[in-house]
Amino acid sequence: MSIEKIVEQALQDGYLTPVMETEVGRICDTASELSIEEYMALDRLMGALLTGEVVAVPRKQFINVMEELVLTEAVAQIAEIEAKSDRILDVGDIAAYALNRLPPLYATTEEGARYQRQRAKEELHDLITQQVSAALTRNLDRPDFGCERQALGKTGGNDVLRQVNSLLQVYAPDFEAKPSSNYFEVEESEVISQEF
Repeated sequence: MSIEKIVEQALQDGYLTPVMETEVGRICDTASELSIEEYMALDRLMGALLTGEVVAVPRKQFINVMEELVLTEAVAQIAEIEAKSDRILDVGDIAAYALNRLPPLYATTEEGARYQRQRAKEELHDLITQQVSAALTRNLDRPDFGCERQALGKTGGNDVLRQVNSLLQVYAPDFEAKPSSNYFEVEESEVISQEF
């Protein structure tokens, strides 16, 4: 969306939303030079903001109490595991896994956040502990690829098959064990004669 359209929309609605404000900022940051029309539109917007014709909608701050509770639980469980082993676990991965399986607890005020914390301690503590434990189990079962991890290329199908084949040869070299008996070996001439 262009600056002119954003300003036009703001003047029509009487509000400049955070999304509109972000888009105007992005355009201004990425453009090497603004046009005269864009400068005029920005001037109109500034005038409308100063007179109150357009009101800037403030960014609302939300508190997700569930994030706080999951992070606290994850850090406690991770510290326990890391003290007993040499594994280093990613708090973000574990918290994200658990948060995706738990209900959000948003609040817009500190009073609301206190209420949500109390409610969660009474009703959801066991579920939070269970989901963080499940996240840890899943994380510990995942192989550690380290810095060698690479995404598969997005080229042709044969190239992707070649990449997968290389990965299988590295990580599962004995997956297709060669049969020890001659039972499975078929002469090439037999295969050709059977095809015709």
